[in-house]
Amino acid sequence: MKLVLASASPRRRQLLADLGLAFEVRVRHDVDETYPPTITGHTIPIYIARAKAEAHRPLLADDEMLIAADTVVLLDGQAIGKPTDETDAKRMLARLSGRTHEVATGVVLATRSGIKREFVAVSRVSFATLAPHEIDHYVDHYRPLDKAGAYGVQEWIGLVGVERIEGSYFNVMGLPVQRLYQELKQLGALPTNR
Repeated sequence: MKLVLASASPRRRQLLADLGLAFEVRVRHDVDETYPPTITGHTIPIYIARAKAEAHRPLLADDEMLIAADTVVLLDGQAIGKPTDETDAKRMLARLSGRTHEVATGVVLATRSGIKREFVAVSRVSFATLAPHEIDHYVDHYRPLDKAGAYGVQEWIGLVGVERIEGSYFNVMGLPVQRLYQELKQLGALPTNR
């Protein structure tokens, strides 16, 4: 099957490319990524990934498999989305400092005929205590405004701040590629030489 990634995230694109799979990127900017207040915790990213998949599904060809994903950061069960500005990013990082949080990524695999698989991958990330000047340095130099929780684990903040990860590192980046590979393999959506 031809793979289609429904994501504007450069990190997801890179991770999927690192698997050595051919894919096309398609992004719809009209997808509503909000969720009702009754949706909480690990169900948030799968709800949003489903919405992305449903928006793209009618446009798929019969031989295409869509990969839709969404990632949220959860602290004390509360979702922390993308920051609205630098001040908000610094506030988020101050909340994560010295604490353990979860990163949950919902992934939906769909064809034109419907959703074939969906799953949520969860990783626990423990941050060291970050000094205010370290948070300022990171936000001012890396501008993590497009990232859930206001950080990219693969950037400077991950190098100096992340003490421990339980679960998939790549999930924290935004795509649990090992699990995704296994699901695609089970669906017969990978090239036969893999």
